[in-house]
Amino acid sequence: MRLNKFISHHTTYSRREADKLIFDGRVKVNGAIVKEPGFEVEEGDKVAVNGRPVKKSTKYTCIVYNKPRGELVTKKDDRGRKTIYDSLPKKYRHFIPVGRLDFNSEGLLILTDSPKVAHALMNSDLPRVYKLKIKGEVTEDMIKAMQEGVEVGDAGAHEESNIKKMVLKPFLSAQIIKNSPKYSTLKVAIGEGKNRELRRFFANFGSEVVDLKRLSYGWVSLNALPTGKTRYFDKKEYKLLKDFLHKTDEKNISNKKEKECRN
Repeated sequence: MRLNKFISHHTTYSRREADKLIFDGRVKVNGAIVKEPGFEVEEGDKVAVNGRPVKKSTKYTCIVYNKPRGELVTKKDDRGRKTIYDSLPKKYRHFIPVGRLDFNSEGLLILTDSPKVAHALMNSDLPRVYKLKIKGEVTEDMIKAMQEGVEVGDAGAHEESNIKKMVLKPFLSAQIIKNSPKYSTLKVAIGEGKNRELRRFFANFGSEVVDLKRLSYGWVSLNALPTGKTRYFDKKEYKLLKDFLHKTDEKNISNKKEKECRN
């Protein structure tokens, strides 16, 4: 893991604050000052900030936040726009968001104080369920692409995105709630979280997503949580998360052994 990311994940410092600390020579790795934010921290490395060790905790906490529209999922915005951390209680400032919802999207956002949990959830194929409203009707071409996958261009992408093409996997499921020439409503599930994936998907067919709300992520659902409010995982969600992490660890060990055998 990059040094600046390691510090931001295990302390209350943001990524940019971590960069400054590193550039100022206030960070040591295994007793030596490191001034490269991109320095790779390996398992077993000892990192210290201002002489204090950065401790990795084996315990973790997870919360659900019902993100409203008009908030960015980032610590700070250069353009002064509101972020989730402006709304969240200060005790969650060091929590890591699991994936992102763009400025105009709303709904379920998981946050955790564990980099391991965040990484495992973000890189999983757990279903992400969304309710969305698009301009125009749902066409046969859209339905086919949902079922078979499609390569899309940069229509619907963020203006600063450098990704000009994106291959999208088939949707896990798609339910057309309302289909009309003016506006249509769908409930869809996808198994990956690429940047603005759904907006790019529908823009590829000349349609615009006007409302987008995430309802669930894996076994975690928004349910009746009010907009702008948070809640902790319940016992069942923690149990399912523990089982998921155990299976992920087993899979990673198996993949590592297989790779070593090939080499």
